Amino acid sequence: MALTVAELAKRLSADVVGGPEGLDRAVSSVQPLAAAGAADVAFVTDARREAAARKCAAAAVIVGKPIVGVPAVQLVVPNVNAALIAALECFAPRLAPPVEGVDATARLGADVRLGDHVSIGPHVVIGDHVEIGPGTVIGPGCTIGEGTKIGAQCRLDSHVAVYHQCTIGDHVIVQSHSTIGSMGFGYAFIDGRQRFVPHNGGVVIEDFVEIGANTCVDRAKFGNTIIGAGTKIDNLVQIAHNVVIGKCCMISAQVGIAGSCRVGDGVVLAGQVGLADHIEIGSGTMVGAQAGVMNNVPAGERLLWSPAVNAKEATRILAHMFRLPKLAQQMKRLTAKVEKLEAANDDQG
Repeated sequence: MALTVAELAKRLSADVVGGPEGLDRAVSSVQPLAAAGAADVAFVTDARREAAARKCAAAAVIVGKPIVGVPAVQLVVPNVNAALIAALECFAPRLAPPVEGVDATARLGADVRLGDHVSIGPHVVIGDHVEIGPGTVIGPGCTIGEGTKIGAQCRLDSHVAVYHQCTIGDHVIVQSHSTIGSMGFGYAFIDGRQRFVPHNGGVVIEDFVEIGANTCVDRAKFGNTIIGAGTKIDNLVQIAHNVVIGKCCMISAQVGIAGSCRVGDGVVLAGQVGLADHIEIGSGTMVGAQAGVMNNVPAGERLLWSPAVNAKEATRILAHMFRLPKLAQQMKRLTAKVEKLEAANDDQG
């Protein structure tokens, strides 16, 4: 889909700086500053990008305030990120909508209840007593276990597996090859060998949760593993049994959350963070990439490193670490001086 710069400005409710000859140029995609060409719109999210904007060949640039020296038409908006989302939505590929109804190759168990306008794709397998709400799309090759309930306007992409007795709320997205409700990694040593501990609980995924590809959410031993409303989870994340995650959290790729960990509301876990079992992470905490958290964390903390420490303390430690080579040289010189003085004293003695 192509729009003129003037049409895009109207859709974004943007003030226009520059033109007017540029307002009739057609744009059909959003690109970063360095890659944008004559048919693209670019964007500036912070002051560090202003120099690149002055060299940009885009037809238009979305900005938070006018930038001197930018050759393109500037679309000035109160919130660049919000306008960027709107622009991306304008130019999103127009894919064929899901076909309503049940594909001929799908297999449905007994007493399956489907809401209006549901789409069940090819080779889907649905167990007995499953409920699927209106407008939900189940992609090709998905499996839905017995007794599971899925709400309205959800989307399960191809080959998602949802085990038995799970509950998924409304407006939930689960991307391809993710698994919901698999058995947790729970064992006890009895008579010298590992004995699997039955996981009789379930999984509850609340409204507006989004889960990336190849992510696993294990079922609880008892009760439920819970993902709070509005939480967004990246690809390749492992969430163990009986974990409780609060509302509106952000969990990046390759995070591992061990069993019975409790995560508060609005927590941000950067890539490859690891949380030990049975700990609590307070609401509003931000944990930097690759940090390993071993103990309870109060609300609002900022953590880095493994084992995780307060970000300010980590910065101080890092500053000293960079000085270590210089300190080592100083120590070497001081040691040589001390040895020389000791040798002189021995000679005088």
